[in-house]
Amino acid sequence: MKSFLSICVLLTASLRLAAFETVTFDAFDGIDITADLYWADKDNPETPFIILLHQAGYSRGEYREIAPKLVAMGYNCMAVDLRSGSGVNNVLNETARRAVDAQQTPTYLDTTTDILDAVFYVRDHYARGSVILWGSSYSASLALKLAADRSRLVQGVVAFSPGEYFVSLEKPSNWIADSSRKLEVPVFIASSRREARLWQLIFHEIYSDHKVSYVPETSGDEHGSRALWADNPNHDGYWTAVSAFLKTYFPPNPASGK
Repeated sequence: MKSFLSICVLLTASLRLAAFETVTFDAFDGIDITADLYWADKDNPETPFIILLHQAGYSRGEYREIAPKLVAMGYNCMAVDLRSGSGVNNVLNETARRAVDAQQTPTYLDTTTDILDAVFYVRDHYARGSVILWGSSYSASLALKLAADRSRLVQGVVAFSPGEYFVSLEKPSNWIADSSRKLEVPVFIASSRREARLWQLIFHEIYSDHKVSYVPETSGDEHGSRALWADNPNHDGYWTAVSAFLKTYFPPNPASGK
């Protein structure tokens, strides 16, 4: 009987992690963008909506473990394949594959329009309430930039391990920090202790008074949103910090929040 119950628990956990809907939508240049939708309350467009963006070399699979926890907190989510990447957690980056098939060689900067298209898609189809951009590594930086430039589209930013990653692409070494002076929405920034120096100036320059930062008390090698994965010894601290930020500035609807 105990074995049967264990199997049921494992199956239930697997089904919970797999509870997503894969969609595609058009980018500005006709490349289809693939994304996974995770629902806390699909029928309520006022539910806060988080758009999840992966780090370099990855795919929407970066959020297979993270998104269900956000759903349990009461947030609708969409994890997006950006056109710069490969795969992670056995999830291939379909958008990047299509870009390669179209003989493109995308850089980090080329994903900017993918992010904007994702925001428009969510706004057009799913969300009338708050939209939060959540980025990882280079996409965290681009999330900050987009929120500063298009503040009417985005109501908040969660940025894991942002930095000035675009100097090799001929952007100034303070490109993100400079644009952060226009940021008026609530912002959460977190990273490992060794990475904190990469975003201190960015954080300092953020115009918004509603800004929160977090670094763990102990050192580690976690980078980007994978800091929240269960195999990171520091993951509990990250979860506590980001959860407090979300619940403070974007409280979930009572019916969907747990």
